[in-house]
Amino acid sequence: MNGIKSTSKWVLAIALIVAGTMHFANTGFFMKIMPPYLPLHKELVILSGAFEILLGVLLLVPRCSRLAAWGIIALLIAVFPANIYLYQHQDILPASPTIHLLRLPLQGVLILWAFWHTREATQHRDVRPEFNRQ
Repeated sequence: MNGIKSTSKWVLAIALIVAGTMHFANTGFFMKIMPPYLPLHKELVILSGAFEILLGVLLLVPRCSRLAAWGIIALLIAVFPANIYLYQHQDILPASPTIHLLRLPLQGVLILWAFWHTREATQHRDVRPEFNRQ
C-alpha cells in the first residue's frame, strides 16, 4: 500500500503544481470564473495559484504532508464557488453541460483524495489483545 500511496501523493502534488502554475500562465481564464461577489479577482487568482503550488510542494515533504493535505482540502473548498459559477455560466468554457455538471462532484473526489493523505501509512500490526496471542 505504501507504494500506491506514495505514487498517489506524487500525482496529486504534480497536479496541484501544474494547476497552480496555470493560474499564472492563464490568469485571464481564472478571473472569468471568479464569482462577481468576490473582491480582488486577480489577487485571489494569483493567491490561490500560489497556494496550489506551495501545497503541492509541501505534500511531498514528509514532515509537512499531513498539514499540506488538510490545506489542499481547505483550498478545494474555498475555490468551489468558482466551479459553481462556471457551471452557471457555461459559455465561459465551451463544453457539454454534462462535462460542466461532472466537474462539480469531481471536487469532492479531489477532497477525498487529499483526505487520504491526511492519514499516515500504517504498517500491519497485530491488534489482538495480549491474552489472545500465542
